[in-house]
Amino acid sequence: MGRLFGTDGVRGVANEELTPQLAMQLGQAGAYVLSRENNHKPTIMVGCDTRISGDMLANALMAGACSVGANAVYVGVIPTPAIAYLTKKYKVDAGVVISASHNPMEFNGIKFFDGNGYKLPDALEDEIEHLIRTDMKDVKFPIGAGVGKVKYRTDAREEYINHSKKAIDSNLSGLKIVVDCAEGASYYTSVEALKDLGANVIAIHTNPDGCNINANCGSTHMEELKARVVAEKANIGLAFDGDADRLLAVDENGKMVDGDQIMAIVGNYMKDQGKLNGNTIVVTVMTNLGFLLSCKEHDITVEQTKVGDRYVLERMKEIHASLGGEQSGHVIFLDDNTTGDGLLSALHLLEVLVETGKPLSELAKIMKVLPQALVNAKVPNHKKESYMEYPEIADAIAELEKKFAGQGRVLIRPSGTEPLVRVMIEGVDQAQIEEEAKKLADLIQDVML
Repeated sequence: MGRLFGTDGVRGVANEELTPQLAMQLGQAGAYVLSRENNHKPTIMVGCDTRISGDMLANALMAGACSVGANAVYVGVIPTPAIAYLTKKYKVDAGVVISASHNPMEFNGIKFFDGNGYKLPDALEDEIEHLIRTDMKDVKFPIGAGVGKVKYRTDAREEYINHSKKAIDSNLSGLKIVVDCAEGASYYTSVEALKDLGANVIAIHTNPDGCNINANCGSTHMEELKARVVAEKANIGLAFDGDADRLLAVDENGKMVDGDQIMAIVGNYMKDQGKLNGNTIVVTVMTNLGFLLSCKEHDITVEQTKVGDRYVLERMKEIHASLGGEQSGHVIFLDDNTTGDGLLSALHLLEVLVETGKPLSELAKIMKVLPQALVNAKVPNHKKESYMEYPEIADAIAELEKKFAGQGRVLIRPSGTEPLVRVMIEGVDQAQIEEEAKKLADLIQDVML
């Protein structure tokens, strides 16, 4: 059996792979590992996105936490970054989010934050996993007054909104904004925050029913948002994913602005304001080459990590960077929060629009986006890490790297959250790189199935 934790917690199809039993075990092991250093009764804060399976898994997880003597605070539907912030603010021992982010509604996930609001390092996840695999060996289960209880609060999201609004000083009253909330966790928080700051907000996909999260909307399906921005003659469009830890934008002409471009725009503005620590931005190896060239031109240092916002965050903490993130829209403003935060990303981007008076299309010209082709190969989940062990795949990758040397790059990696191997090729000719990426992805899929 492969590792239980991926790059963003434990994920799987709810009630099939991610069962209530596994959620309960994660609650038991997580509460025990994250609070054992304390001499008080520990408290775990739990929130979820809008998936229909959220309540089922949240209650199972809280039952597990209570069974090892921890209390739980359930704050209901709330963005992932809100749990990260509130865990630290309320001084609880750990936070848990029940969400599968941008994945389809049948999936769900469980991710933990420590008492300081940070995602767990691999070592702590390994300890949690070990306890589950050994059936909670040597853990004592209390009885009587020793078991935990669940408290329900409905005011937590307001605390997060108020915190987020303090991140910028700008008044947004001059902006017309179309916001796509993906039928997800941001359906209330993002809309209220933007309205409170004076923006004229046109909100779409704000009626979650448990089954429509990410369905042809949000940051994974931006066609409707692009068209709506143009039709409404709006200044900008904002697209969140299901748990609102990522943001992509649309300029006034209906053209997408991705995470790399957002970081280039905001990073350069922060540098000019003296707020970009070390004049450094931390990104991953998937970052577009155009971003690297733009930063070089503007005297901004770039640090690169392997794919995953957790690795970006680790490096940011090591070098005390204030900005980092991924092309996918996970952007971390470490002075404001401890994880990727779609609402904070939106507010900081909007601040640049207001303070410079420039349209987003002009701001986005700070970097030239080089063509990229990303094609997914569907493979068995337990095999996805071992793709280089197949000689025909290894040979094909080597041949492609040789072909694009000096005029592009080839990056192959297994998905941290899905049964996929991702093939990314960057180059000059879009048609050529798409053809080569599809050819390699087909080969990987055929060989490994």
